[in-house]
Amino acid sequence: QVQLVESGGGLVQAGGSLRLTCAASGLNLDIYDTHWFRQTPGQERELVATLNNVETTYYDEYVKGRFTIFRDKEKNTLNLQMTGLKPEDTGVYYCHADAYSKFYWGQGTQVTVSS
Repeated sequence: QVQLVESGGGLVQAGGSLRLTCAASGLNLDIYDTHWFRQTPGQERELVATLNNVETTYYDEYVKGRFTIFRDKEKNTLNLQMTGLKPEDTGVYYCHADAYSKFYWGQGTQVTVSS
């Protein structure tokens, strides 16, 4: 059974840092395109960052230079290091993996940035 489980969210002051982790079971993240999305109430999920299966990264312009997406191959996790957090970064962050016409979502982890 495939599972993606996010952790690491929480409440942080503006300017602070958080590291989100997505632990994968039942699939090898190395062969998937992997992503972090953010969703705020009433809005669709927005792509924040991508790390694809050939190690190419993409960042939304708003987070470029502040967030870093990376994988831990030994632990089979996808991570998002977030620094210089702003109140606008507040939302539920979801891990997503897709390949071969299959895709998987985690349950999300809440990030709240106070001003």
